[in-house]
Amino acid sequence: MKATRRRRQETLWIHRWSRPIIAAIAAVGAAGTGYLTATKLMNSSAACAAGCDRVLNSEWATIFGLPLTLFGFLAYASMLVLAVAPLLIKDDEKQRAKVEGWTWPLLFVGATGMMVFSGFLMYILATDIKAVCPYCIASALMATAMFFLVVLGRRWVDRGQLLFSGVIIAMVALVGTFGVYAANGQIGSGGSVVADGAAGPPVTTPSGEAEVALAKHLTDIDAKMYGAYWCPHCHDQKQLFGKEAYSQFPYVECAEDGANSQAAVCQSVPEITGFPTWEVEGQFLSGTQTLQTLAEASGYEGPTDFVNK
Repeated sequence: MKATRRRRQETLWIHRWSRPIIAAIAAVGAAGTGYLTATKLMNSSAACAAGCDRVLNSEWATIFGLPLTLFGFLAYASMLVLAVAPLLIKDDEKQRAKVEGWTWPLLFVGATGMMVFSGFLMYILATDIKAVCPYCIASALMATAMFFLVVLGRRWVDRGQLLFSGVIIAMVALVGTFGVYAANGQIGSGGSVVADGAAGPPVTTPSGEAEVALAKHLTDIDAKMYGAYWCPHCHDQKQLFGKEAYSQFPYVECAEDGANSQAAVCQSVPEITGFPTWEVEGQFLSGTQTLQTLAEASGYEGPTDFVNK
């Protein structure tokens, strides 16, 4: 009787198909995070609603100078390798069983950590960034699905021990998450949220004398750059001017939840069809502009030995 019950348990469909399903989910997750990583590194806009770019360009989306999506890609890729490793062993049942034995605990650790971290990011998405990002939500759902597939996908000898281990892993994941973001400056320093709205990534490039002079000139002639804090191309434009020039920059924040938002002003200008959009001497220039282009369009006659090009 015991042998019959054991055979039935071993032939449950979830036991047969858990690894292929986990592998499929991990492959989709790796493809998605790989795409977002490439988008981030190329300063492009994701093929998604505005909320995705807002999330990708928030301070939460970078850890130690690297895109968070890169770590997501590595996590999904690791889960994919762990899931398919024993499936690739066809002729040696003993070796296959051995590989299954040591990959299941690693799958459990990975799935638990990913689910906890995804939960933390969903909290940040709702309370700080306040944007809808389909990629982020899908990733959280996939991490949760992998966790349950790992738990239900085999007959664990001691489920009580599994539960205890899960609690420990979750605590370590949370502590590690808080530690990483605290070291990175998002926790304990207010993150990207300021008193009157959200701000994008900081401007880090230096400004030369020419950049500062051009920024002052553009302000003097009442030129304007319409943009949004979550827009990657707007950040590129600010980086061209540099942090010193940006403090004298004729910038108009169009995002309703952005710092010093002037959304009503932006909505009253029909020529704004995307960000950034420059208004210079009656002309409207769409997209990131070179400093030389802005100098020529504005009649600037100062130094043009720009540091940032």
